[in-house]
Amino acid sequence: MLGKIINNLKRIDWLLFVNVFLLVLFGLAAIYSTTLNVGEASIYNFAKQLIFFGVGLLFLFIFAFFDFRWFSSFYKFIYFLCLVALVLVLIFGKTLRGTTAWFGLGQLVIQPVEFIKIGFVIFLAKYLSDHAKEFVFLRHFFFTGLLTLLIVILIGLQPDLGSALIFIAIWLGMLYFTNLPKKYFLYLFVFILILAVLCWFFILQTYQKDRILNLLDPSRDPLGTGYNVHQSLIAIGSGQFFGRGLGLGSQSQLNFLPEQQTDFIFSVIAEELGFVGAMAVIVFFFLFFYRLIRIMKNSYDNFGNFLLLGFFLSLFAQFLINIGMNISLTPVVGVPLPFLSLGGSSLIASLIIVGIIQSIIRINKESYF
Repeated sequence: MLGKIINNLKRIDWLLFVNVFLLVLFGLAAIYSTTLNVGEASIYNFAKQLIFFGVGLLFLFIFAFFDFRWFSSFYKFIYFLCLVALVLVLIFGKTLRGTTAWFGLGQLVIQPVEFIKIGFVIFLAKYLSDHAKEFVFLRHFFFTGLLTLLIVILIGLQPDLGSALIFIAIWLGMLYFTNLPKKYFLYLFVFILILAVLCWFFILQTYQKDRILNLLDPSRDPLGTGYNVHQSLIAIGSGQFFGRGLGLGSQSQLNFLPEQQTDFIFSVIAEELGFVGAMAVIVFFFLFFYRLIRIMKNSYDNFGNFLLLGFFLSLFAQFLINIGMNISLTPVVGVPLPFLSLGGSSLIASLIIVGIIQSIIRINKESYF
């Protein structure tokens, strides 16, 4: 038994693990720093995130030693559970800041959409691995599109625009690597453009429109709807090259910067650790994504490859949207930065993804150096 555990540990991609570990440490340092501006230096959120990290590490190793191929036998049931969870959270969920997206368990809240991303990727990976060569026929395109739309609608009812966009990105990205003729993506782009116009006039709320308008003109309403992004840009700029030092950022420590532990944690890092700290985070992310690409190129399992692709798209989309929010390149849609932002659901789900990736590596028995 001990020999088997040691053998499995040897097959883990430790460079990938260390990369993720360092990203989490950056997040923990930034979260601890922001607790210093609270009376008597409360470290409640930092302590919670530390516990979530421990739980996430446990799940990472459980899934790393698990055979990922088992998921392929239950992919339909997994998708069904995703739908049930989304319906239940709309009925029984806890509403925070106008969004009904959490299950409340006493002081603990769980955001199911973070785990549903994993289930959705598993479902699509299995379906596409079975039918990828048949995607010259449009029925698979429409079938997966309808199933994706169903999830997006349920998430939109919460409302959670950021998560909805990530599910669409996962679907489109995974479809691109099937045999579907690329001309259909042009048709789809035109359809999405028309749909976006209709959403602007008939679906989007005023505050959602304001976020998009503020993206086009950050100075449009710096004390109102554009306040978050305006303060984020000030924080990033004030960090300069080496930063003000942990716990010394004026924007974060004086509470000018909102949602500093979640949506705008990158701004905290940029202000307190400067350009050097911000670039270190970006470099670690790109090393992580580069490693995933290398793993995909060396993986021979079709289901595993689609799993890797889906997880890559999920984390990369969150990375782009969150960093974009912080530097006024994307609308503020409440997407956490993977591995760094405060939140147990996001951190644990991200570490579970790393665990499944490690399972794919271990079973393929390949070296990705």
